[in-house]
Amino acid sequence: MDYHEQKQQDYTQRLRAILLELPEFCRMYFRAAETTTGNQTRYGYAVDIRNFFRYLVSGEIEAFAGRDMKSLTLSDLNRVETLHIEMYLEYVSVYRQETETEQNGAMEVVRTNHERAKARKLSAIRAFFKYYFKHGLIDNNVASLVDTPKLHEKAIIRLDVNEVADLLDTVEQGYGLSETQKRFHDRTAVRDAAILTLFLGTGIRISELVGINLKDVDFERDQFVVTRKGGNQDRLSFGPEVREALLRYRAERLEVTPAEGHKDAFFLSLQRKRITTRAVEQLVGKYAKISTPLKKITPHKLRSTYGTILYQESGDIYLVADVLGHKDVNTTRKHYAAIDEDRKRTAARYVKLRDDPPTDQ
Repeated sequence: MDYHEQKQQDYTQRLRAILLELPEFCRMYFRAAETTTGNQTRYGYAVDIRNFFRYLVSGEIEAFAGRDMKSLTLSDLNRVETLHIEMYLEYVSVYRQETETEQNGAMEVVRTNHERAKARKLSAIRAFFKYYFKHGLIDNNVASLVDTPKLHEKAIIRLDVNEVADLLDTVEQGYGLSETQKRFHDRTAVRDAAILTLFLGTGIRISELVGINLKDVDFERDQFVVTRKGGNQDRLSFGPEVREALLRYRAERLEVTPAEGHKDAFFLSLQRKRITTRAVEQLVGKYAKISTPLKKITPHKLRSTYGTILYQESGDIYLVADVLGHKDVNTTRKHYAAIDEDRKRTAARYVKLRDDPPTDQ
């Protein structure tokens, strides 16, 4: 079984575990959603629905106080009011939750959700209520009456050309690393340079990068296969700089004997296992903190950097959307609209009406 199949099975198992906690009637919704959504999406919905039901029976709402979450029925769903959903969205802004960790056991952590996270939670609740209302199983779709949290546009952080060069120099030369970091850097520099170059040279997602297998990279055609969100496969091309970085790392990679179950992985950790998204986030943060300390750079910011450069060079928003794997070009347009404004402003400098414009007298 390859990495992507294993990942889908993991989400399936997690979803089944949550369904055991949820009321029995929830099963029909998730069974119906199976034809239109992926495993990861359904798992995310299940987490959000479980959290909402936990809130309903937590004692905050008198109508459901003292109830066991699993005992809730469709009749109880009919008793949910718009106000209850609004109260829940207010509650998840900041709340405390018990969690289990391997090192510390049970501990209480503070969770926060900003406007985008709350909008996603509301979207899950709306889809849930819409299904039961559409099939005549509840009398009212109260979730549809709840206003979506106002979303404020965030400034898109990207690297400029000089910062890209500084970042790659940092990872290749180890500038600014502590003595402890340098000892690890000697063992990971070629791998880390390949990872950063791949992000900046192709704009792939972090989930796509960690999922790459050795057989997915074709150096004869300078292409590689990625598995997009939703499980669809796509083939992307890479340029000479990416090719060189990947070849250098592959030469090292083929000298390593992977841990059991990780022989297909292209990028390996020091433990000889497929590198994790968390490890990639940490290595990007480590080098970026040195090269661009005033910008919080993440793998997604490297993806945005690639998209920006590609759009500036091509001016083709559809090409950018296709390469980045956006299903809706409006998603791409929203992210790169600011560049259009910059291009429009340059038009004022292109047209010169007179050789010597008059000066103020």
